[in-house]
Amino acid sequence: MTNYQKAIIIGGGIAGKLAARVLSDLFQEVIILERDLKTEEPIPRKGAPQGAHLHALLLAGQSGLEELFPGITEKFHSSGAVKINSTRDLAWFHHGVWKLRFDGGYTTTLQTRPNLEWLVEQYIYRIPNVTVMYGQTVQNYHFDEKQNRVLGVVVQDGSGSLQTLGADLFVDASGASSFSQSWLNKRGVHIPQEKVKIGLSYITRMFELNENCDRDWAIKLLYPNPPHEKIGGTISKVEGNRHIVTIIGYHNEIDEKSVLKNDQGFIDIAKKLPKLDIYQEIKDAKPLSKTTIYRVPHITWRRFDKVKNLPEGLLLIGDAICRIDPVFGQGMSISVLEVLALQKLLRSTNQSRQLPVSFQKQAAKIIAPIWNMVITEDYRYPETIGKKPLGLPFLQWYAKKIFLLSTKDKEIYNTFIKVMNLLKPMTILMHPKLIGKVMMHRDGSSVSSRKNS
Repeated sequence: MTNYQKAIIIGGGIAGKLAARVLSDLFQEVIILERDLKTEEPIPRKGAPQGAHLHALLLAGQSGLEELFPGITEKFHSSGAVKINSTRDLAWFHHGVWKLRFDGGYTTTLQTRPNLEWLVEQYIYRIPNVTVMYGQTVQNYHFDEKQNRVLGVVVQDGSGSLQTLGADLFVDASGASSFSQSWLNKRGVHIPQEKVKIGLSYITRMFELNENCDRDWAIKLLYPNPPHEKIGGTISKVEGNRHIVTIIGYHNEIDEKSVLKNDQGFIDIAKKLPKLDIYQEIKDAKPLSKTTIYRVPHITWRRFDKVKNLPEGLLLIGDAICRIDPVFGQGMSISVLEVLALQKLLRSTNQSRQLPVSFQKQAAKIIAPIWNMVITEDYRYPETIGKKPLGLPFLQWYAKKIFLLSTKDKEIYNTFIKVMNLLKPMTILMHPKLIGKVMMHRDGSSVSSRKNS
């Protein structure tokens, strides 16, 4: 794509860095505009308030990241990130049952988001035609009405100075509070969107656990059994021999004031989890951080693929398109898949006018099945408000059967893992053999009371 000279990316988070990586192959110059100041160590950024909470790369995201940055997985491990067997070292209590634990041959890396983002950033710094400009706040676009094209971006630095930067392509990776979305709205551009109210709260704290030779897991997930349970939690080992604990509550179920009142508040909320496992681990543990809270009142999918007259030269990616329910850990992996789709388009599309529209359609194809899978679970709560997917009662019934069978049937659980980790489409769960097992299954107390193995 020799007609592309310069690309500007708004936002230096995960999606922005990944976009810079693929754009650097075909653009002579790539500039990342980051609102936060540069840090000298892996710490949570002000511009990413969710950064202090538990994050995970699913298997598809992990594979894609390695493809984009060869050797980065080993860099994670050498930095202290924890390499685990995805099915053996995960203890997962889900819809009232413990998932089967076995060696499925998958590996997962457990680490904090700041560690992951920091190491990705080190790779970016080594790309000679990529520049990161810190402390930059986007104020406006320079727009040509006749061409319907974005020609430049007006930015303000920390001193208040303004400058306009021109480019051939502008990529908005600025997250859920996307500047482009508000700019388009002010211009009267209609952006269809799907919005679902979930009233989610995240509370997180880091701990140093007591030694326990009987601890046979690296990450333990206690998912609420909807609709009567709304609080769940995860405890995960991360770099530095620490454990990060994140407790989630749907539909404002968590009393945030009591949690923040004192150190005991976090311990007390752990008592409300479906099992006392996490409470038992942290009640005598040493806290290593303060309690942080992150709220997701609703999830939103902005359908830029349906926008008529989308300005040329403007492309949106990551959470700027879709902020999905973070409980399922799919956000970063979706960004990886989107960037790989962008890379493919860049190599095959010869005209800049085609790229943004083509990419938004590809992004929608990536998001659609994941969105439907996630909201199928979110709608198990009657308080969830939004547009429901077609066939919701059947989808929920079938999914619940898969969940329950995952406690004892290795084939079904292994198939579910591939879907959950975005390695395979949901349609593989409808294989005739699996349908037969689902139809034969009968709910019973022997399954729901099964102990962790």
